Amino acid sequence: MQSIIERRCVDLLHDAAENGTTDIHIKPEPSCYTVAYRSFQNLRQVKQLPFDLGDRMIAYFKYLSLLDTSEKRKPQTGSFQLTINNLSHYFRISTLPSVLTKESMVIRIMPDDTAQSIYQLAAFRDSARLLEKLSEASQGLILLTGPTGCGKSTTLYSLLKHCSEKLNRNIITLEDPVERKNQSILQIQVNEKAGLSYATGLQAILRHDPDIIMIGEIRDAETAQIAVRAALTGHLVFSTIHARHSVGCLHRLNDLGVSFEDMSQTLVAISAQKIIPLFLDVEQKQASHRALYEILDGERLVDALQSAHQKKIYTLPSHLSFAGQVREGVKIGAIEPSYTYRQDPSS
Repeated sequence: MQSIIERRCVDLLHDAAENGTTDIHIKPEPSCYTVAYRSFQNLRQVKQLPFDLGDRMIAYFKYLSLLDTSEKRKPQTGSFQLTINNLSHYFRISTLPSVLTKESMVIRIMPDDTAQSIYQLAAFRDSARLLEKLSEASQGLILLTGPTGCGKSTTLYSLLKHCSEKLNRNIITLEDPVERKNQSILQIQVNEKAGLSYATGLQAILRHDPDIIMIGEIRDAETAQIAVRAALTGHLVFSTIHARHSVGCLHRLNDLGVSFEDMSQTLVAISAQKIIPLFLDVEQKQASHRALYEILDGERLVDALQSAHQKKIYTLPSHLSFAGQVREGVKIGAIEPSYTYRQDPSS
C-alpha cells in the first residue's frame, strides 16, 4: 500500500509526463515550494506545496535516486526509472542548496525512446541516413550538441542501439549518472567517492576491448581531454557537449583546452539539433515534434576547423543549416510558416 507521500510523488510524475513536460522544477520560496513544468522553452508554474510536504517529497525522490537523504548542503545528482502508462520513463534528479536553507530540485523526464530508430526521431530522412552512416566509422569522435531538452540523449542512445544491434559493436558507456538503462550495452556510472572518476573509468574501459565508448557529457577540460585521448587510441567515441551550434562547438572544445590539431585528428562529425513541430500528414492539424539536425562532417568539417583556427567566420551551406532546412520544410508544408520567425539567427 502506497504512503501519502509516495502517492503524491507518483501522481506528480504521471501528471508531468502526460502533459509533455521535459523538466519538473521544485523551488523553495519564502513561504512554500513552487512546482513548475518546463515544456521545451516554456516554464509555467502549476502548483504550490507547503514546506512540510515539499521536504518529504524531495526526500522521497532522493531515496528513489539512491542519494543521501540527510545531505542538504551539497549538490547531488541521481536517477531512477518508473513505468507510466505502460511506457518506461527515466528520471534524472539534480538538487541544489538555496539560501533559504531548503533544497531546490529539478527532475528531468526522459521517455524510453531508445526503441525508436533515428528515422523515427529525425524531421528529414537525409539527416537520419547521414547520422547512421557516420556512426559506422571505425574510430574518431562524434559530438552531439544543442540546448537543454533538445533530445541529444535520445538521439545518442538511438545511434548506440543501431551500432549494437546492426553492427554487433561492443559498446561501453561512462556516465554521471547513468540516465537510461540499456540491456544491450555495458554502462558504467562515475562514482568519485568510490574512486571511479572519468579518468580511472576510461583506463579500465580501454582494457575491456570496447569498439565504441560513450562519455555521457563533456562538461570540463578533464572530460574533453579524456574524450580526445579515447578517440586517439583507435576507438569510436560518442559524447554530448553544450554549444550554440555545430560550428560553435569547435570554439567550445578549444576553450576547454583541446588543440585544433587534436580536433582534426579525432573529429568525425558534430551534430547540433533542435526540436521542431512537424506535420507528418499535410492534412493533419496536430504537429508531432521531431529533431532537426545541423551536421558538420567531411570537407565542411575540415573547412570549419581551418576557419576556426584562423579565427575566421565559417557558415554552413544554406540548405544544410537550421534556417535552410526550415525553409524547405515550410515549402513542402511539413513545418508551420510562423515557425520561421522563431529561429535564432545566430544558430
